[in-house]
Amino acid sequence: MSDIRNLVLDIGKRAKKASKLMAKASTEKKNKALVILSDMLEAEKKYIQEENKKDLELAEKRGLSSAKIDRLTLSDKVIDSMRKGCMEVAQLPDPVGAIETMWKRPNGLLVGKMRIPLGVIGMIYESRPNVTIDAGILCVKASNAVILRGGSEAFYSNQVLAKLFSKALSEAGLPEDAVQLIPTTDRAAVSEMLKLEEYIDVIIPRGGEGLIRAVVDGAKMPVLKHYKGVCHIYVDEDVDIDEAVEIIYNAKVQRPGVCNALECLLVHEKIASSLLPKVGEKLGGAGVLFKADKKSFKYLEKWAEEAKEEDFGYEFLELKMAVKVVANQDEAQEHISLYGSNHTEAILTNNHQRAMRFLKEVDASLVLVNASTRFNDGGELGLGAEIGISTSKLHAYGPMGVKELTSTKFVAFGEGQIRT
Repeated sequence: MSDIRNLVLDIGKRAKKASKLMAKASTEKKNKALVILSDMLEAEKKYIQEENKKDLELAEKRGLSSAKIDRLTLSDKVIDSMRKGCMEVAQLPDPVGAIETMWKRPNGLLVGKMRIPLGVIGMIYESRPNVTIDAGILCVKASNAVILRGGSEAFYSNQVLAKLFSKALSEAGLPEDAVQLIPTTDRAAVSEMLKLEEYIDVIIPRGGEGLIRAVVDGAKMPVLKHYKGVCHIYVDEDVDIDEAVEIIYNAKVQRPGVCNALECLLVHEKIASSLLPKVGEKLGGAGVLFKADKKSFKYLEKWAEEAKEEDFGYEFLELKMAVKVVANQDEAQEHISLYGSNHTEAILTNNHQRAMRFLKEVDASLVLVNASTRFNDGGELGLGAEIGISTSKLHAYGPMGVKELTSTKFVAFGEGQIRT
């Protein structure tokens, strides 16, 4: 245990030192590191995938689900996406040092708010090795240092990606300790990491609800979190049926094992008979099992089983979806308020007034009109990559990109003013 404690403590100390240097780093050097990293990901693709194969073989032996293996796989597409993320973040404006607003006091004092780095960010995550790159590039662009602790199932993949990242930082003239991976699968490392409030400014957990609750319970420093993604789509009576079916299909089927996938469909009773049979044919034909309430069951019976109370508010993360017929928008919004997780909610409607009411009244990190829940993603919303999605409102709400990895401090310009 003392060896693990000393290992993590040393990483924390080096990260704190690196964060002081990163706070002064030029935009040019930061962008250069990301461009170098993008090139390395292409040049070392074969090596990356060889290491990833070790993780995949172990995952199959352990009997991990297909959804988890999908998250773990560094395919050509995933590596290309990581490279694209590097370049997109490099091209984003540098938030650090920007004075966002300024006002003059009656005494002539100019007061403003300047963007500053958070400092050292601790990242604890499961399954997805691409998070090693996504988290690292965002932290570097925002002039932070980051300590990464990936899941044991992605150990070999994370190791090689972190190694390449450190090399890219060094070649760009930045401290290689700005991105560090805790090089052990021992769970004691997480416990030790959560005690380092002197060196880590904020922890961001990314994974299942169990992991996040464990981090929240153990952390001595602030935690930016979301527990789960119970995402709803409410289909209003005034809607284009065929368009609605396509949106629902995309939200549930395109990638069912992610937090912004649709988990519950709410349908206005006036269109249930015209919408739900088409939803059944389209989604049921793709393998979706509907957990249908009594009013929807008769339209979906071929592909459904009767819903139980626990099916509402449940994050399936697979080809299963709860369905409920509601009397009106009031009932839909009450259901979302009761069972939602503040992640992503959508309304499908051609009625502007109802759409604007939904946007104003529904509480979630992203609320959409006539679009798939799958858009709650930093890349899709124009943030470049994302480090995670926060469903707590302090200090960020929704996908966390570069700007969300900074804070602000007050600055003031005087001309000799003194307080009277």
